[in-house]
Amino acid sequence: MSRKKMRREQLEMERVRELEEAVERKRRRLGGDCAGPPAVEGDGRGVLPFRVQPVADGVDATGRAGLPVVVEVLRAFGVKKRAEECLRLKKRQRGFPDGELLEDVVLLQAAGGEHLDDIEVLGQDGGLCRMLGRKFPSADALGDYLHRFHDEELVASIAAAQKRAEEKGEKSYIPEENAALRGLAEVTTGFVCAAADPARSRSATLDHDATVIESHKQEAKPHYKGGRGYQPVAVLWAEQDLVVVDQFRDGNVPAAKDNLPVIQRAFEVLPAWVEEFGFRADSACYEEKILQWLSDTNRTGRTHGHEIGFTISADMTEALRKLCEKVLAPDAPPDPDRPRWQMLDDTRLDETVEWAEVEFAPGDWPKAAWPLRYVVLRFVRRQGKLYADGSAVKYLAVVTNKKGPGDEIIRWHWKKAGTIEHLHDDTKNGYGAGHMPCGEFGANAAWYRMSLLTYNVGSVLRHRLLPPEFENAKPKRLRFLVYNLLATLTTHGRYLTARIADWVVRRRGLLALRAELRRLFRANRHHVVPVPAG
Repeated sequence: MSRKKMRREQLEMERVRELEEAVERKRRRLGGDCAGPPAVEGDGRGVLPFRVQPVADGVDATGRAGLPVVVEVLRAFGVKKRAEECLRLKKRQRGFPDGELLEDVVLLQAAGGEHLDDIEVLGQDGGLCRMLGRKFPSADALGDYLHRFHDEELVASIAAAQKRAEEKGEKSYIPEENAALRGLAEVTTGFVCAAADPARSRSATLDHDATVIESHKQEAKPHYKGGRGYQPVAVLWAEQDLVVVDQFRDGNVPAAKDNLPVIQRAFEVLPAWVEEFGFRADSACYEEKILQWLSDTNRTGRTHGHEIGFTISADMTEALRKLCEKVLAPDAPPDPDRPRWQMLDDTRLDETVEWAEVEFAPGDWPKAAWPLRYVVLRFVRRQGKLYADGSAVKYLAVVTNKKGPGDEIIRWHWKKAGTIEHLHDDTKNGYGAGHMPCGEFGANAAWYRMSLLTYNVGSVLRHRLLPPEFENAKPKRLRFLVYNLLATLTTHGRYLTARIADWVVRRRGLLALRAELRRLFRANRHHVVPVPAG
Protein backbone atom coordinates (compact mmCIF):
# COMPACT_ATOMS: atom_id res chain seq x y z
CA MET A 1 0.00 0.00 0.00
CA SER A 2 1.39 3.45 -0.99
CA ARG A 3 2.04 6.19 1.57
CA LYS A 4 -0.55 8.44 -0.06
CA LYS A 5 -3.24 5.75 0.25
CA MET A 6 -2.31 5.04 3.86
CA ARG A 7 -2.45 8.76 4.67
CA ARG A 8 -5.84 9.08 2.95
CA GLU A 9 -7.28 6.17 5.00
CA GLN A 10 -5.89 7.68 8.22
CA LEU A 11 -7.60 10.99 7.43
CA GLU A 12 -10.89 9.17 6.75
CA MET A 13 -10.63 7.31 10.07
CA GLU A 14 -9.98 10.59 11.89
CA ARG A 15 -13.02 12.21 10.25
CA VAL A 16 -15.19 9.23 11.26
CA ARG A 17 -13.93 9.52 14.81
CA GLU A 18 -14.63 13.25 14.90
CA LEU A 19 -18.18 12.66 13.66
CA GLU A 20 -18.75 9.97 16.29
CA GLU A 21 -17.44 12.26 19.03
CA ALA A 22 -19.71 15.06 17.79
CA VAL A 23 -22.73 12.76 17.90
CA GLU A 24 -21.80 11.65 21.41
CA ARG A 25 -21.45 15.26 22.62
CA LYS A 26 -24.85 16.13 21.16
CA ARG A 27 -26.42 13.08 22.85
CA ARG A 28 -24.99 14.14 26.21
CA ARG A 29 -26.25 17.71 25.77
CA LEU A 30 -29.75 16.33 25.21
CA GLY A 31 -29.53 14.48 28.50
CA GLY A 32 -28.76 11.03 27.13
CA ASP A 33 -32.44 10.20 26.62
CA CYS A 34 -32.49 10.15 22.83
CA ALA A 35 -32.97 6.88 21.05
CA GLY A 36 -29.97 5.06 19.67
CA PRO A 37 -27.29 2.58 20.63
CA PRO A 38 -25.64 2.92 24.04
CA ALA A 39 -22.30 4.67 24.32
CA VAL A 40 -19.31 2.52 23.50
CA GLU A 41 -16.14 2.83 25.54
CA GLY A 42 -13.18 3.65 23.32
CA ASP A 43 -13.04 4.13 19.59
CA GLY A 44 -12.40 0.52 18.58
CA ARG A 45 -8.63 0.90 18.23
CA GLY A 46 -6.08 -1.26 20.02
CA VAL A 47 -2.41 -2.19 19.66
CA LEU A 48 -2.63 -3.53 16.10
CA PRO A 49 -3.49 -1.19 13.21
CA PHE A 50 -7.23 -1.84 12.82
CA ARG A 51 -10.52 -0.65 14.31
CA VAL A 52 -13.48 -2.60 15.68
CA GLN A 53 -16.80 -1.25 14.47
CA PRO A 54 -19.99 -2.80 15.93
CA VAL A 55 -22.74 -3.44 13.40
CA ALA A 56 -26.43 -4.00 14.06
CA ASP A 57 -26.80 -7.22 12.07
CA GLY A 58 -24.15 -9.69 10.91
CA VAL A 59 -26.16 -11.61 8.32
CA ASP A 60 -23.66 -10.94 5.54
CA ALA A 61 -20.82 -12.96 7.08
CA THR A 62 -20.15 -15.84 9.47
CA GLY A 63 -17.15 -17.43 11.11
CA ARG A 64 -18.81 -20.87 11.18
CA ALA A 65 -19.38 -21.47 7.49
CA GLY A 66 -18.34 -25.14 7.79
CA LEU A 67 -20.82 -25.99 10.52
CA PRO A 68 -23.80 -26.50 8.16
CA VAL A 69 -21.96 -29.56 6.84
CA VAL A 70 -22.95 -31.28 10.10
CA VAL A 71 -26.64 -30.79 9.25
CA GLU A 72 -26.02 -31.98 5.69
CA VAL A 73 -24.45 -35.21 6.99
CA LEU A 74 -27.46 -35.81 9.26
CA ARG A 75 -29.94 -35.21 6.45
CA ALA A 76 -27.96 -37.16 3.86
CA PHE A 77 -28.34 -40.28 6.02
CA GLY A 78 -31.99 -39.70 6.92
CA VAL A 79 -31.69 -38.56 10.55
CA LYS A 80 -34.25 -35.76 10.33
CA LYS A 81 -36.82 -37.97 8.63
CA ARG A 82 -36.26 -40.80 11.08
CA ALA A 83 -36.47 -38.41 14.04
CA GLU A 84 -39.86 -37.15 12.90
CA GLU A 85 -41.09 -40.76 12.67
CA CYS A 86 -39.56 -42.21 15.86
CA LEU A 87 -39.57 -39.43 18.45
CA ARG A 88 -42.95 -37.70 18.24
CA LEU A 89 -42.19 -35.54 21.28
CA LYS A 90 -43.87 -32.43 19.92
CA LYS A 91 -47.30 -31.90 21.48
CA ARG A 92 -48.42 -28.81 19.54
CA GLN A 93 -48.28 -27.61 15.95
CA ARG A 94 -46.24 -24.51 16.71
CA GLY A 95 -42.60 -24.61 17.69
CA PHE A 96 -39.58 -26.41 16.26
CA PRO A 97 -40.01 -29.94 14.84
CA ASP A 98 -38.30 -32.83 16.62
CA GLY A 99 -35.85 -33.31 13.75
CA GLU A 100 -34.67 -29.69 13.82
CA LEU A 101 -34.27 -29.69 17.62
CA LEU A 102 -32.14 -32.82 17.37
CA GLU A 103 -30.05 -31.14 14.68
CA ASP A 104 -29.64 -28.08 16.91
CA VAL A 105 -28.29 -30.14 19.83
CA VAL A 106 -25.83 -31.89 17.51
CA LEU A 107 -24.79 -28.52 16.03
CA LEU A 108 -24.29 -27.12 19.54
CA GLN A 109 -22.11 -30.05 20.58
CA ALA A 110 -20.15 -30.06 17.31
CA ALA A 111 -19.46 -26.34 17.70
CA GLY A 112 -18.01 -26.91 21.18
CA GLY A 113 -21.00 -25.94 23.32
CA GLU A 114 -21.16 -27.61 26.73
CA HIS A 115 -24.19 -25.88 28.21
CA LEU A 116 -27.67 -25.18 26.88
CA ASP A 117 -27.06 -21.42 27.20
CA ASP A 118 -24.32 -21.75 24.57
CA ILE A 119 -27.04 -22.07 21.93
CA GLU A 120 -27.47 -18.30 22.21
CA VAL A 121 -24.00 -17.85 20.66
CA LEU A 122 -25.08 -19.78 17.58
CA GLY A 123 -28.42 -17.98 17.52
CA GLN A 124 -26.67 -14.60 17.38
CA ASP A 125 -24.67 -15.68 14.31
CA GLY A 126 -26.93 -14.21 11.66
CA GLY A 127 -24.81 -15.54 8.81
CA LEU A 128 -25.00 -19.10 10.14
CA CYS A 129 -28.79 -18.84 10.55
CA ARG A 130 -29.00 -17.57 6.99
CA MET A 131 -27.01 -20.55 5.69
CA LEU A 132 -29.23 -22.98 7.61
CA GLY A 133 -32.37 -21.22 6.45
CA ARG A 134 -33.83 -20.93 9.95
CA LYS A 135 -33.24 -19.56 13.43
CA PHE A 136 -32.00 -21.43 16.49
CA PRO A 137 -34.28 -22.16 19.46
CA SER A 138 -33.69 -20.46 22.79
CA ALA A 139 -31.91 -22.22 25.63
CA ASP A 140 -35.26 -22.65 27.38
CA ALA A 141 -36.80 -24.29 24.31
CA LEU A 142 -33.83 -26.65 24.03
CA GLY A 143 -34.15 -27.46 27.73
CA ASP A 144 -37.86 -28.21 27.34
CA TYR A 145 -37.00 -30.55 24.47
CA LEU A 146 -34.56 -32.54 26.63
CA HIS A 147 -37.03 -32.61 29.54
CA ARG A 148 -39.52 -34.46 27.33
CA PHE A 149 -37.22 -37.49 27.50
CA HIS A 150 -37.89 -37.65 31.27
CA ASP A 151 -41.64 -38.30 31.26
CA GLU A 152 -44.04 -40.16 33.53
CA GLU A 153 -43.23 -43.46 31.83
CA LEU A 154 -39.55 -43.14 32.75
CA VAL A 155 -40.34 -41.97 36.29
CA ALA A 156 -42.46 -45.12 36.77
CA SER A 157 -39.70 -47.26 35.26
CA ILE A 158 -37.13 -45.81 37.67
CA ALA A 159 -39.43 -46.42 40.64
CA ALA A 160 -40.05 -50.03 39.56
CA ALA A 161 -36.33 -50.71 39.05
CA GLN A 162 -35.53 -49.22 42.44
CA LYS A 163 -38.17 -51.39 44.11
CA ARG A 164 -36.80 -54.56 42.47
CA ALA A 165 -33.29 -53.65 43.60
CA GLU A 166 -34.42 -53.10 47.19
CA GLU A 167 -36.15 -56.48 47.22
CA LYS A 168 -32.85 -58.07 46.21
CA GLY A 169 -30.91 -56.05 48.77
CA GLU A 170 -29.11 -54.06 46.06
CA LYS A 171 -28.51 -50.31 45.95
CA SER A 172 -28.01 -49.85 42.22
CA TYR A 173 -30.47 -50.41 39.38
CA ILE A 174 -30.84 -49.84 35.64
CA PRO A 175 -34.32 -48.64 34.63
CA GLU A 176 -35.99 -49.64 31.38
CA GLU A 177 -35.94 -46.88 28.79
CA ASN A 178 -39.13 -45.06 27.89
CA ALA A 179 -40.54 -44.69 24.38
CA ALA A 180 -38.73 -41.38 23.84
CA LEU A 181 -35.27 -42.81 24.58
CA ARG A 182 -36.02 -45.94 22.56
CA GLY A 183 -37.03 -43.74 19.65
CA LEU A 184 -33.80 -41.77 19.95
CA ALA A 185 -31.89 -45.07 19.95
CA GLU A 186 -33.61 -46.01 16.67
CA VAL A 187 -32.50 -42.69 15.21
CA THR A 188 -28.85 -43.15 16.22
CA THR A 189 -28.60 -46.80 15.19
CA GLY A 190 -30.38 -45.96 11.95
CA PHE A 191 -27.64 -43.43 11.23
CA VAL A 192 -25.02 -46.13 11.85
CA CYS A 193 -26.69 -48.58 9.47
CA ALA A 194 -26.96 -45.92 6.76
CA ALA A 195 -23.49 -44.40 7.20
CA ALA A 196 -21.44 -47.62 7.61
CA ASP A 197 -19.41 -48.29 4.48
CA PRO A 198 -19.14 -51.96 3.40
CA ALA A 199 -16.33 -50.99 1.04
CA ARG A 200 -14.23 -50.14 4.07
CA SER A 201 -14.79 -53.45 5.88
CA ARG A 202 -17.42 -56.17 6.16
CA SER A 203 -16.18 -57.15 9.61
CA ALA A 204 -17.62 -55.86 12.86
CA THR A 205 -15.41 -55.84 15.96
CA LEU A 206 -17.46 -54.38 18.82
CA ASP A 207 -15.55 -52.74 21.68
CA HIS A 208 -17.44 -52.43 24.98
CA ASP A 209 -16.53 -50.06 27.80
CA ALA A 210 -18.00 -47.89 30.55
CA THR A 211 -16.85 -44.40 31.51
CA VAL A 212 -17.38 -42.13 34.51
CA ILE A 213 -18.89 -38.68 33.98
CA GLU A 214 -18.48 -36.32 36.91
CA SER A 215 -21.54 -34.32 37.89
CA HIS A 216 -22.36 -32.13 40.86
CA LYS A 217 -26.11 -32.32 40.33
CA GLN A 218 -28.03 -33.19 43.48
CA GLU A 219 -29.54 -36.25 41.77
CA ALA A 220 -26.14 -37.69 40.74
CA LYS A 221 -25.07 -40.87 42.55
CA PRO A 222 -21.60 -41.59 44.02
CA HIS A 223 -19.25 -43.62 41.81
CA TYR A 224 -16.28 -45.86 42.57
CA LYS A 225 -13.69 -43.11 42.04
CA GLY A 226 -14.99 -41.17 45.02
CA GLY A 227 -17.00 -38.45 43.31
CA ARG A 228 -20.56 -38.21 42.05
CA GLY A 229 -21.93 -38.57 38.55
CA TYR A 230 -22.94 -41.14 35.96
CA GLN A 231 -21.34 -44.22 34.42
CA PRO A 232 -22.78 -44.94 30.95
CA VAL A 233 -21.78 -47.86 28.73
CA ALA A 234 -21.03 -47.57 25.01
CA VAL A 235 -20.29 -50.12 22.28
CA LEU A 236 -18.12 -48.97 19.36
CA TRP A 237 -17.84 -50.62 15.93
CA ALA A 238 -14.04 -50.51 15.58
CA GLU A 239 -13.72 -50.96 11.79
CA GLN A 240 -16.22 -48.17 11.04
CA ASP A 241 -15.43 -46.00 14.11
CA LEU A 242 -19.14 -45.66 14.86
CA VAL A 243 -20.98 -46.01 18.18
CA VAL A 244 -23.61 -48.72 17.77
CA VAL A 245 -25.51 -48.66 21.08
CA ASP A 246 -25.21 -47.16 24.55
CA GLN A 247 -26.86 -47.42 27.94
CA PHE A 248 -26.98 -44.49 30.37
CA ARG A 249 -26.47 -45.43 34.01
CA ASP A 250 -26.22 -43.81 37.42
CA GLY A 251 -22.76 -43.46 38.92
CA ASN A 252 -23.33 -46.14 41.56
CA VAL A 253 -24.11 -48.86 38.99
CA PRO A 254 -21.12 -51.23 38.77
CA ALA A 255 -19.53 -51.46 35.32
CA ALA A 256 -20.06 -55.25 35.42
CA LYS A 257 -23.84 -55.05 35.98
CA ASP A 258 -26.18 -56.56 33.34
CA ASN A 259 -23.97 -56.09 30.29
CA LEU A 260 -25.27 -59.03 28.26
CA PRO A 261 -28.46 -57.27 27.00
CA VAL A 262 -26.37 -54.33 25.79
CA ILE A 263 -23.98 -56.68 23.97
CA GLN A 264 -26.81 -58.64 22.40
CA ARG A 265 -28.53 -55.50 21.12
CA ALA A 266 -25.25 -54.22 19.66
CA PHE A 267 -24.90 -57.33 17.50
CA GLU A 268 -28.60 -57.34 16.58
CA VAL A 269 -28.58 -53.85 15.04
CA LEU A 270 -25.59 -54.45 12.76
CA PRO A 271 -26.32 -54.23 9.01
CA ALA A 272 -27.13 -57.44 7.16
CA TRP A 273 -23.99 -57.22 5.01
CA VAL A 274 -21.62 -57.78 7.99
CA GLU A 275 -19.89 -61.14 7.51
CA GLU A 276 -17.41 -61.46 10.42
CA PHE A 277 -17.94 -60.65 14.08
CA GLY A 278 -15.60 -59.85 16.95
CA PHE A 279 -15.82 -58.53 20.49
CA ARG A 280 -13.38 -56.94 22.94
CA ALA A 281 -13.95 -55.79 26.51
CA ASP A 282 -12.31 -55.32 29.88
CA SER A 283 -12.99 -57.39 32.99
CA ALA A 284 -16.44 -55.79 33.42
CA CYS A 285 -17.62 -58.37 30.86
CA TYR A 286 -15.76 -61.28 32.46
CA GLU A 287 -18.98 -63.07 33.36
CA GLU A 288 -19.83 -66.69 32.72
CA LYS A 289 -23.15 -66.06 30.93
CA ILE A 290 -21.45 -63.54 28.61
CA LEU A 291 -18.65 -65.99 27.82
CA GLN A 292 -21.17 -68.75 27.14
CA TRP A 293 -23.30 -66.55 24.87
CA LEU A 294 -20.29 -65.40 22.87
CA SER A 295 -18.95 -68.95 22.54
CA ASP A 296 -22.25 -70.56 21.50
CA THR A 297 -22.80 -70.43 17.73
CA ASN A 298 -26.35 -71.75 18.28
CA ARG A 299 -27.38 -68.48 19.92
CA THR A 300 -30.58 -66.94 18.57
CA GLY A 301 -30.76 -63.73 16.60
CA ARG A 302 -28.60 -61.93 14.10
CA THR A 303 -25.39 -63.89 14.79
CA HIS A 304 -26.95 -67.39 14.78
CA GLY A 305 -24.49 -69.84 13.22
CA HIS A 306 -21.65 -67.28 13.22
CA GLU A 307 -18.55 -67.43 15.37
CA ILE A 308 -17.78 -64.34 17.43
CA GLY A 309 -14.06 -64.09 18.05
CA PHE A 310 -13.61 -62.37 21.40
CA THR A 311 -11.01 -61.30 23.92
CA ILE A 312 -12.00 -60.22 27.44
CA SER A 313 -9.73 -59.22 30.30
CA ALA A 314 -10.08 -61.89 33.00
CA ASP A 315 -10.20 -61.39 36.74
CA MET A 316 -6.91 -62.38 38.32
CA THR A 317 -8.26 -64.91 40.84
CA GLU A 318 -6.06 -66.73 43.31
CA ALA A 319 -6.25 -69.96 41.27
CA LEU A 320 -5.25 -68.14 38.08
CA ARG A 321 -2.41 -66.35 39.85
CA LYS A 322 -0.99 -69.66 41.07
CA LEU A 323 -0.94 -70.90 37.47
CA CYS A 324 0.92 -67.74 36.43
CA GLU A 325 3.51 -68.28 39.16
CA LYS A 326 4.13 -71.84 37.92
CA VAL A 327 5.06 -70.69 34.40
CA LEU A 328 8.74 -71.32 33.67
CA ALA A 329 11.17 -68.45 33.42
CA PRO A 330 12.64 -67.89 29.94
CA ASP A 331 16.02 -69.33 30.96
CA ALA A 332 14.70 -72.26 33.10
CA PRO A 333 15.27 -75.90 32.10
CA PRO A 334 12.46 -77.27 29.87
CA ASP A 335 9.45 -79.02 31.42
CA PRO A 336 6.87 -80.59 29.06
CA ASP A 337 4.06 -80.02 31.59
CA ARG A 338 4.72 -76.33 32.18
CA PRO A 339 4.56 -73.39 29.72
CA ARG A 340 7.35 -70.84 29.45
CA TRP A 341 7.28 -67.04 29.51
CA GLN A 342 7.95 -65.50 26.09
CA MET A 343 8.96 -61.91 25.44
CA LEU A 344 6.15 -59.68 24.16
CA ASP A 345 7.51 -56.14 24.62
CA ASP A 346 11.05 -55.23 25.65
CA THR A 347 10.90 -51.60 24.53
CA ARG A 348 9.23 -50.07 27.57
CA LEU A 349 11.27 -47.79 29.79
CA ASP A 350 10.17 -49.09 33.21
CA GLU A 351 9.11 -52.68 32.57
CA THR A 352 9.18 -55.70 30.28
CA VAL A 353 6.10 -57.65 29.20
CA GLU A 354 6.06 -61.43 28.73
CA TRP A 355 3.24 -63.79 27.77
CA ALA A 356 2.31 -67.45 28.17
CA GLU A 357 -0.76 -69.64 27.71
CA VAL A 358 -2.15 -71.62 30.65
CA GLU A 359 -4.97 -74.15 30.97
CA PHE A 360 -7.81 -72.79 33.07
CA ALA A 361 -11.61 -73.23 33.14
CA PRO A 362 -13.86 -70.53 34.65
CA GLY A 363 -16.58 -71.57 37.12
CA ASP A 364 -18.92 -74.30 35.91
CA TRP A 365 -17.79 -74.16 32.29
CA PRO A 366 -19.61 -76.91 30.35
CA LYS A 367 -17.34 -79.80 29.46
CA ALA A 368 -19.01 -80.14 26.08
CA ALA A 369 -18.36 -76.48 25.24
CA TRP A 370 -15.44 -75.32 23.14
CA PRO A 371 -12.48 -74.81 25.56
CA LEU A 372 -11.44 -71.24 26.18
CA ARG A 373 -7.84 -70.09 26.00
CA TYR A 374 -6.22 -68.05 28.76
CA VAL A 375 -3.28 -65.94 27.66
CA VAL A 376 -1.52 -64.50 30.72
CA LEU A 377 0.86 -61.58 30.91
CA ARG A 378 3.74 -60.91 33.28
CA PHE A 379 4.89 -57.33 33.76
CA VAL A 380 8.36 -57.20 35.32
CA ARG A 381 9.70 -53.95 36.70
CA ARG A 382 13.20 -53.04 35.71
CA GLN A 383 15.88 -52.96 38.41
CA GLY A 384 15.21 -50.74 41.38
CA LYS A 385 11.54 -50.03 40.63
CA LEU A 386 8.35 -51.45 42.15
CA TYR A 387 4.63 -51.30 41.43
CA ALA A 388 2.19 -49.46 43.70
CA ASP A 389 1.57 -52.61 45.81
CA GLY A 390 5.31 -52.98 46.49
CA SER A 391 5.90 -55.92 44.14
CA ALA A 392 8.24 -56.12 41.17
CA VAL A 393 5.93 -58.41 39.16
CA LYS A 394 2.32 -57.94 38.02
CA TYR A 395 0.06 -60.47 36.27
CA LEU A 396 -2.86 -59.92 33.90
CA ALA A 397 -4.93 -62.37 31.86
CA VAL A 398 -7.05 -62.39 28.72
CA VAL A 399 -9.65 -65.06 27.93
CA THR A 400 -10.40 -65.78 24.28
CA ASN A 401 -11.85 -68.26 21.81
CA LYS A 402 -9.68 -67.01 18.95
CA LYS A 403 -7.11 -69.14 17.22
CA GLY A 404 -3.55 -68.09 16.50
CA PRO A 405 -0.38 -67.19 18.42
CA GLY A 406 -0.89 -65.73 21.86
CA ASP A 407 1.17 -62.61 21.20
CA GLU A 408 -1.01 -61.70 18.20
CA ILE A 409 -4.15 -62.18 20.29
CA ILE A 410 -2.80 -59.84 22.98
CA ARG A 411 -1.91 -57.15 20.45
CA TRP A 412 -5.39 -57.45 18.89
CA HIS A 413 -6.94 -57.08 22.34
CA TRP A 414 -4.84 -54.02 23.13
CA LYS A 415 -6.17 -52.23 20.04
CA LYS A 416 -9.33 -51.58 22.06
CA ALA A 417 -7.44 -48.82 23.88
CA GLY A 418 -7.09 -46.98 20.58
CA THR A 419 -10.81 -47.05 19.78
CA ILE A 420 -13.31 -46.89 22.61
CA GLU A 421 -11.06 -44.99 25.01
CA HIS A 422 -10.59 -42.31 22.36
CA LEU A 423 -14.37 -42.23 22.03
CA HIS A 424 -14.76 -41.42 25.73
CA ASP A 425 -12.11 -38.71 25.50
CA ASP A 426 -13.67 -37.08 22.43
CA THR A 427 -17.25 -37.15 23.70
CA LYS A 428 -16.50 -35.96 27.24
CA ASN A 429 -13.87 -33.36 26.36
CA GLY A 430 -14.95 -32.40 22.86
CA TYR A 431 -18.67 -32.99 22.36
CA GLY A 432 -20.30 -31.92 25.62
CA ALA A 433 -20.82 -35.34 27.23
CA GLY A 434 -18.69 -34.33 30.21
CA HIS A 435 -21.31 -31.77 31.32
CA MET A 436 -24.81 -32.96 32.11
CA PRO A 437 -27.50 -30.34 31.35
CA CYS A 438 -29.71 -30.98 34.39
CA GLY A 439 -30.55 -33.43 37.17
CA GLU A 440 -33.19 -35.41 35.29
CA PHE A 441 -32.03 -38.90 34.32
CA GLY A 442 -33.91 -39.02 31.01
CA ALA A 443 -32.72 -35.61 29.84
CA ASN A 444 -29.11 -36.49 30.66
CA ALA A 445 -29.46 -39.85 28.90
CA ALA A 446 -30.73 -38.08 25.77
CA TRP A 447 -27.91 -35.50 25.93
CA TYR A 448 -25.30 -38.28 26.19
CA ARG A 449 -26.85 -40.25 23.32
CA MET A 450 -26.87 -37.13 21.16
CA SER A 451 -23.19 -36.55 21.92
CA LEU A 452 -22.50 -40.05 20.57
CA LEU A 453 -24.46 -39.12 17.44
CA THR A 454 -22.28 -36.01 17.15
CA TYR A 455 -19.20 -38.24 17.41
CA ASN A 456 -20.58 -40.46 14.63
CA VAL A 457 -21.14 -37.44 12.38
CA GLY A 458 -17.53 -36.36 12.92
CA SER A 459 -16.37 -39.92 12.24
CA VAL A 460 -18.21 -40.03 8.90
CA LEU A 461 -16.63 -36.72 7.94
CA ARG A 462 -13.15 -37.84 8.95
CA HIS A 463 -13.17 -41.30 7.37
CA ARG A 464 -15.48 -40.93 4.40
CA LEU A 465 -15.77 -37.32 3.22
CA LEU A 466 -12.76 -35.22 4.20
CA PRO A 467 -9.20 -35.58 2.79
CA PRO A 468 -6.96 -38.26 4.41
CA GLU A 469 -5.14 -35.74 6.62
CA PHE A 470 -8.32 -35.43 8.74
CA GLU A 471 -8.73 -39.16 9.44
CA ASN A 472 -7.38 -38.93 13.00
CA ALA A 473 -8.49 -35.36 13.68
CA LYS A 474 -9.78 -34.63 17.19
CA PRO A 475 -12.90 -32.46 17.71
CA LYS A 476 -10.77 -29.38 18.36
CA ARG A 477 -9.00 -29.78 15.02
CA LEU A 478 -12.27 -30.35 13.15
CA ARG A 479 -13.58 -27.06 14.53
CA PHE A 480 -10.36 -25.20 13.76
CA LEU A 481 -10.02 -26.42 10.17
CA VAL A 482 -13.52 -27.43 9.04
CA TYR A 483 -16.34 -25.91 11.07
CA ASN A 484 -14.97 -22.44 11.88
CA LEU A 485 -14.53 -21.10 8.35
CA LEU A 486 -14.92 -17.45 7.45
CA ALA A 487 -17.42 -16.70 4.67
CA THR A 488 -19.16 -13.67 3.25
CA LEU A 489 -22.73 -14.24 2.05
CA THR A 490 -24.28 -12.84 -1.09
CA THR A 491 -27.62 -13.42 -2.79
CA HIS A 492 -28.10 -13.50 -6.54
CA GLY A 493 -31.55 -14.39 -7.75
CA ARG A 494 -32.83 -17.26 -5.63
CA TYR A 495 -29.40 -18.54 -4.61
CA LEU A 496 -27.39 -17.81 -1.49
CA THR A 497 -23.64 -18.01 -2.03
CA ALA A 498 -21.05 -18.45 0.72
CA ARG A 499 -17.79 -16.91 -0.49
CA ILE A 500 -14.89 -18.82 1.14
CA ALA A 501 -11.19 -18.43 0.36
CA ASP A 502 -10.08 -20.63 -2.52
CA TRP A 503 -7.18 -22.26 -0.64
CA VAL A 504 -9.55 -23.16 2.23
CA VAL A 505 -12.06 -24.80 -0.12
CA ARG A 506 -9.32 -26.78 -1.88
CA ARG A 507 -7.59 -28.00 1.28
CA ARG A 508 -10.84 -29.18 2.89
CA GLY A 509 -12.23 -30.54 -0.37
CA LEU A 510 -15.50 -28.74 0.34
CA LEU A 511 -16.84 -28.85 -3.22
CA ALA A 512 -16.40 -32.63 -3.53
CA LEU A 513 -17.66 -33.14 0.02
CA ARG A 514 -20.91 -31.26 -0.56
CA ALA A 515 -21.40 -32.89 -3.94
CA GLU A 516 -21.16 -36.34 -2.33
CA LEU A 517 -23.58 -35.34 0.43
CA ARG A 518 -26.01 -34.05 -2.16
CA ARG A 519 -25.79 -37.36 -4.02
CA LEU A 520 -26.37 -39.34 -0.82
CA PHE A 521 -29.31 -37.13 0.16
CA ARG A 522 -30.97 -37.64 -3.20
CA ALA A 523 -30.37 -41.38 -3.05
CA ASN A 524 -31.84 -41.69 0.46
CA ARG A 525 -34.57 -39.05 0.15
CA HIS A 526 -37.33 -41.57 -0.53
CA HIS A 527 -35.67 -44.52 1.21
CA VAL A 528 -34.59 -44.76 4.84
CA VAL A 529 -32.34 -47.72 5.64
CA PRO A 530 -34.30 -50.00 8.00
CA VAL A 531 -32.85 -50.69 11.44
CA PRO A 532 -32.65 -54.40 12.31
CA ALA A 533 -34.88 -55.33 15.22
CA GLY A 534 -32.87 -55.51 18.39
